[in-house]
Amino acid sequence: MFWYFGYGSNMAARSLRAKGVLPRRSERAVLRGWGLRFNVQHFFLHEGGVGNIEPSDEPTAGVWGVLHLCEDGHLPLLDSAEAYPHGYDRVEIEVQTSSGERTAITYVGMPSFLNEACRPTQRYLTILIEGATAAGLDQAYIDFLRSQPLHQKAPVPLEFVPPPGEYPSFTAATLAQYPLYTALSGAVFDMSNARWHHRFLQGSFGGKDTTLFHLRRMDSSDGGETLDDIRCARLNLAQRWYLAEYLHAYASEYVYVGRFCYD
Repeated sequence: MFWYFGYGSNMAARSLRAKGVLPRRSERAVLRGWGLRFNVQHFFLHEGGVGNIEPSDEPTAGVWGVLHLCEDGHLPLLDSAEAYPHGYDRVEIEVQTSSGERTAITYVGMPSFLNEACRPTQRYLTILIEGATAAGLDQAYIDFLRSQPLHQKAPVPLEFVPPPGEYPSFTAATLAQYPLYTALSGAVFDMSNARWHHRFLQGSFGGKDTTLFHLRRMDSSDGGETLDDIRCARLNLAQRWYLAEYLHAYASEYVYVGRFCYD
């Protein structure tokens, strides 16, 4: 067993559940002498910046979050979710709780992923605020989260139009034979020549369809989305827009190579 301090989206229980982590218990905690930032550049540029913590000289500095008691088997799941050691490093810290000081692990952004121009999206902040509210964090801290300037997304069309040409079709079985191909919402992309930031995703997304992965990370997700919802086009407009943004992001990062069939 180990203690894990979540200060970003992993304050929210449903965000942890989407990653396969079900803590034994959770309680609010504060990390003194550190400050919250949003300067870790997301893998996909339309998602802006995500949470990070940095030491601070401010006498009142502190990052509030949720301390989770996790099983040993949760560590590789957390490492994967935080792209350790590619996008985030795993460090040991001391946090304060109502029952005293505890040693915990948390994740800190790697220098190669830091971008001081980054801002969080409304989707990401909504998940943080949900987690902070459920954990009973001080209203002043929740108001601080609400006050963050937001990332401004470039608009994209709702419909994704593949490039012209003849392309093959893939199923889950045939896609698995291509470890550097990934699928999203009916489209297949080749990740082979992606920029180096995406090397971690090649191992996570390669040979798989990522549609459910993304849908379950929406701020409105209840974790109940299924492949049948995708197969039968039971997606609401917000879900369709969310996937459209990722389809256009995939097309800018990777190379379109075919269609994906859910039947």
